Amino acid sequence: MKATLTQLVAAAALTLGALPGALAATITISCGSNAADLEWCGKYAEEWGKKAGHTVKMYTPPASTTDNLALLRQQFAAKSADIDVLMIDVVWPGVIKDHLVDLKKYSKGAEAKHFPAIVANNTVDGKLLGMPFFTDAGLLFYRKDLLEKYGAKVPETWDELAAAAKKVIDGERKAGVADFQGFVFQAKAYEGLTCDALEWVASFGGGEIIDKAGNITINNPNAAKALDTAATWIGTIAPGGVLNYGEEDARGVFQNGKALFMRNWPYAWSLAQAPDSPIKGKVGVAALPAGPGGKKSATLGGWQLAVNKYSKNIDAAADLVMHMTSADIQKKRAIGGSYNPTIVDLYKDAEIVKANQFMGDLLPVFTGAVARPATVTGLKYPEVSRAFWDATHEVLSKKSNGADALKKLEGKLKQVKRTGW
Repeated sequence: MKATLTQLVAAAALTLGALPGALAATITISCGSNAADLEWCGKYAEEWGKKAGHTVKMYTPPASTTDNLALLRQQFAAKSADIDVLMIDVVWPGVIKDHLVDLKKYSKGAEAKHFPAIVANNTVDGKLLGMPFFTDAGLLFYRKDLLEKYGAKVPETWDELAAAAKKVIDGERKAGVADFQGFVFQAKAYEGLTCDALEWVASFGGGEIIDKAGNITINNPNAAKALDTAATWIGTIAPGGVLNYGEEDARGVFQNGKALFMRNWPYAWSLAQAPDSPIKGKVGVAALPAGPGGKKSATLGGWQLAVNKYSKNIDAAADLVMHMTSADIQKKRAIGGSYNPTIVDLYKDAEIVKANQFMGDLLPVFTGAVARPATVTGLKYPEVSRAFWDATHEVLSKKSNGADALKKLEGKLKQVKRTGW
């Protein structure tokens, strides 16, 4: 008996592993720029592709989030379909809202399982522009063995961090480790510095740059003191080269055993614990230190998966997004790559907590992290952030002091506000 055309199409579709009638597509996904991103994102995307009958290609974005956003905006201007699934920073939805697909018809309510604040962040003008992929907050990584060796404790305040760092630097350099450092962090003039500096400012009681009502609040004595304090670290407990450090630069120094403390995101944990890591088993993780008022603060980070409006395969791309942000994949990524889930119930998962003790211990850090003023400033956020990190970099570079830099910053932000945010 001859097969009908419909039967042949259905059989071909099933051979591909796709839904009947679906055509095989090539889907390009942006997973991040470091080795862990590629490993713990790429393989699950490829697994989806094999099951769904699609080919998955990986796109590696620039390491700098600032450069990444600039490149994306160029691609959007050209209505490029080169990247189907975009990994977007938590501060981007309001900036690139006009170029993303509303995922509500694909999510079917799945967003209700994720942290409500992140879902709200990703919802612009009633449209769900990104599904939460993993959440982040700044953390303090430290060498347990060296603190014990020198009789120091995990610092509760920035002053305690500086004192412990100085003590261990003196000891290690005397022992022959000439290039040992006390503290490494992100101080290059880019978005990472905005994150670090916001943590310092908030911990000193200096506010959040711009409040939720859109008022410019950064020009205050507490914020100035925070930046001046951070400037004292450069050349004493932190190397002068930290002024050009991004996340991976800081991690490289710390993971090679050349620093006592590091400020970074949770992803650094699994890499520090890798079999070939010189500091495997010697690392601890804690909340960042408090300022003079006793407040500990961490900047909210995290990334979402979104679909490019100009994609030629929107349905398939959206299906990949829902797969990658599912509880199953988030659990695997948390255990293997120390990526913080955005699904609330996963923080009770025994396997995740066993692999990443800090996730359970520091849950309040993640749920109470300080947000950058991206929502209130919308399309103007990149200008706001650049002005803030430039002002901070001037203070860290000893080209200005906190009070003068923040007064100048306030003037710049007023000019930006006059154009509307």
